[in-house]
Amino acid sequence: MVRLSVILLVFVILMSGCNQEIEPTFIMTVNGSVSPDETGQWLTHEHVLVDFIGADSISPGRYDRQVVISKVLPYLLQVKELGCSTFVECTPEYLGRDPLLLKALSDSTGLNILTNTGLYGAHQNKFIPAFAYEESAEGLSQRWISEWENGIGNTGIRPGFIKIAVDPDSLSPFHKKLVRAAALTHLATGLTIASHTGPAIPAFQELEILEDEGVSPEAFIWVHAHIEKDLSKLKEAASRGAWISIDKLNDSNVNEIVSIINYLRDNSLLDKVLISHDAGWYDPAVENGGEFRGYTTLFEKLIPELKKENFTQKEIDQLIKINPARAFAVEIRKSDINNVK
Repeated sequence: MVRLSVILLVFVILMSGCNQEIEPTFIMTVNGSVSPDETGQWLTHEHVLVDFIGADSISPGRYDRQVVISKVLPYLLQVKELGCSTFVECTPEYLGRDPLLLKALSDSTGLNILTNTGLYGAHQNKFIPAFAYEESAEGLSQRWISEWENGIGNTGIRPGFIKIAVDPDSLSPFHKKLVRAAALTHLATGLTIASHTGPAIPAFQELEILEDEGVSPEAFIWVHAHIEKDLSKLKEAASRGAWISIDKLNDSNVNEIVSIINYLRDNSLLDKVLISHDAGWYDPAVENGGEFRGYTTLFEKLIPELKKENFTQKEIDQLIKINPARAFAVEIRKSDINNVK
């Protein structure tokens, strides 16, 4: 009897130790981690600054950070006033990613802002640095994991997700390597993979690679999924667990976006949908950054239209609060154990 009691005591201690090692999920912002419960309403795919000059010519000296802040700050304060609390900035490295700029804007607005790690292969690799062609998926992944573990450059700011991009046709060998590097990075960090994709053909090829590497579709955001006009493909990907990002919302396409959301709701997949504008875009090559598109359509036009379509407040909260907090939670999500290599 005494021996049984000792065994039970040891079991309780071991289980207690295991529980203490399990960390709750969190969101990683440019100002550190926050609880998903503290993130409020989200915009899940936006930009502050994008520099289209190309990977071989880009440099931080092409713009004045304070000038950019002066231009962008009013737009962020405007959306904050409309109820946004968390803002996902999707500009990747070699396209104008600037963690210190984002931190300054976060400090000035009180918004949670996320930045990213990864590489952007769309537009025929214009924004890919030379070293990436020769480096293996494992090598690229180690670079991205290092940014997670040590911060981006010497900023101490950690990425909140992985951003990659592929061209809108069948994946090239190089783009397959980017997807595989993202998979390896996810398995080491728990960062969600957001991939600029568009049509269904590359999207399902990406999902296949991720699952072959042991990554669940729940770790994958199909960016620009609304470009695929066969909505059954969105349904299929969402049913497998992928996040469907409808992220080109603007004043002229509200009804089209509502139609897509309605389709997914009718198929009981509202819990896999993300909504945003893909707006902003201060361009250093244009005087005063060029024309800047704000981030208000979701709050000022889309939500009222959804209410006209009898969306409940609970369903609206699902779209702009619950889904984003789940999608961007830092958490390793593995596929079926039989697929893990």
